[in-house]
Amino acid sequence: MKMQQILSLVRRAVQDYNMIDEGDRIAVGISGGKDSLTLLTALKAMQRFYPKKYELEAITVSLGFKGMDFTPVQKLCDDIGVNYTIVETDIGQIVFDERKEQNPCALCSKMRKGALNTKVEELGCNKIALGHNKDDVIETFLMALLYEGRIHCFSPYTYLSKRKITAIRPLIYVPERDVKGFANKEKLPVVKNQCKADGNTVREDIKKMIRALSLKYDHFEDRTFNAIKRSYLEGWRAEEYGLPQRGKK
Repeated sequence: MKMQQILSLVRRAVQDYNMIDEGDRIAVGISGGKDSLTLLTALKAMQRFYPKKYELEAITVSLGFKGMDFTPVQKLCDDIGVNYTIVETDIGQIVFDERKEQNPCALCSKMRKGALNTKVEELGCNKIALGHNKDDVIETFLMALLYEGRIHCFSPYTYLSKRKITAIRPLIYVPERDVKGFANKEKLPVVKNQCKADGNTVREDIKKMIRALSLKYDHFEDRTFNAIKRSYLEGWRAEEYGLPQRGKK
């Protein structure tokens, strides 16, 4: 996918959910994966023409896994003119070696978010941009339904009242396959995830299920995503932001 196409989808999401305001300082959470690097690249490119002016920071919370070198990410940030901060932690050791968690993802996610939000505050940012794509939306919805027995999904725009930080997800309209295509085309410096649980999670099972359902039912992913948008899940209806819904006056 070309940059112009990525920017079109990102800008649409930003406008539909009023994600960016004049004068925002936005920290982009960088895992080193294709999604977060695509998001950083897109938000930097959008700075040139978006009517509301905003600043960018890039932050990586290092979990302490051996073999994860973020030097190429530092070079990318230097090249595009974005300040880059790496927060060193022992989260990986705590989760796997000390706690020996059977469900490591939940604790890891909680600790990682805490470290990330703390650094966001220290850098004086009022928003954190996260790299969840369209596939992540569908997967999270189905995971909540099948494993928790509830109708739930993260929202495009979430105000974290305790931290006074707003989390935004500008990639929600971009399918994962398009993120992959863009990252490959632009040769983004993707850092391979060295987590022991990578590829062996509940989310991977859900991905396989979605692929199977997509082969059987036409437009399964688009219909599921649109159902989420039309639902009364908190944060997903445009009216909550004082904005008209697309296709309505």
